[in-house]
Amino acid sequence: MAELPLHHGECPRWLFDRMVKLSREICRIIILEYGTAELLRRLADPYFFQSLGCVVGFDWHSSGLTTTLTGALKEALNLEEHGIAVCGGKGKVSRLVPEQIEQHCEMLSISTRKTQRLIRASVMAAKVDNSVLQDGYDLYHHCFIFDEKGRWAVIQQGMNPCSGYARRYHWLGERVRSFVNEPHSAVCCEKSETFVLNMTARESEEARRLSVELVNEGRIEKYIRKLNAKQRTLDEILSPEKTKFLRMPVRFPWRVIEEVEQRMPENYEELVAIPGVGRATVRALALIANLVYGAEVSWRDPAKYSLAHGGKDRVPYPVDKPNYDRSIQILKQAVEEAEMNNREKLRALKKLSELMQ
Repeated sequence: MAELPLHHGECPRWLFDRMVKLSREICRIIILEYGTAELLRRLADPYFFQSLGCVVGFDWHSSGLTTTLTGALKEALNLEEHGIAVCGGKGKVSRLVPEQIEQHCEMLSISTRKTQRLIRASVMAAKVDNSVLQDGYDLYHHCFIFDEKGRWAVIQQGMNPCSGYARRYHWLGERVRSFVNEPHSAVCCEKSETFVLNMTARESEEARRLSVELVNEGRIEKYIRKLNAKQRTLDEILSPEKTKFLRMPVRFPWRVIEEVEQRMPENYEELVAIPGVGRATVRALALIANLVYGAEVSWRDPAKYSLAHGGKDRVPYPVDKPNYDRSIQILKQAVEEAEMNNREKLRALKKLSELMQ
């Protein structure tokens, strides 16, 4: 079980350089044998992603596996050579994803329509995990991976500074029918929170629909002031356990509500996509839908756990540098021979993999 505690420090350069090389060769084999769509599926699978991080030698028991592995993949892969691009990263770099998507797409003359679709997917995935799913974890890492055909995956991570743990969110574009209705391929965290406002849950469907109707009716302020007049504050309704991250701000974003009412969104996805719509707005609309109309709001935490071993911190053993380099060379040679239509060694590696399972 990987608990993903927040760890400080950096990956040593000698290890990161090897991570880039080994992850490149592993990904090249997968792309060569199964295509870019399969690599995206595997990266969106938390078990594969965690295992890949362990194979390339990073801590299994660390939030840093997410940021370091995606950083290595970003250096290892590119659209021109591998047909796949990795954008984003940690902190300020995460906000450069739209710009990086445009740069990659322009390089290969990918259509404007497809480019905008990819940018919207990136923005919506981040918006949903920061505002529509309110679990107490603030996003600080966003990685967007896509191929030439416009297929995509997202791996992003949030932190809870109070508990000292991280939570990883996996998305796979081909499975996303709606950004606001059960969109994740997985949410990974050792700790399952008892109180999460989950507006992405199927159980919240009616509350989502009513949120849009309330906005289009233009009566939000009236409802909220009426509830407050009865001394039933938003905190009391939505946070009976006084969960800090679900408390309403002292100053309610009335300007945002006015802007949203003027936009007249057609559905909940359009509603949450409006700039300025954040956690407070989502909570206020959920409150009114629940109290006034009796719509069910889900408090179910979607997080699951992930399995792993390995690590640079000498757990369960130190990184064996000579053997690590040898593995890179073997895989590289296998790929080179496969590219020359000699696939025997690649088949042998597959057989070996089956025996090791």
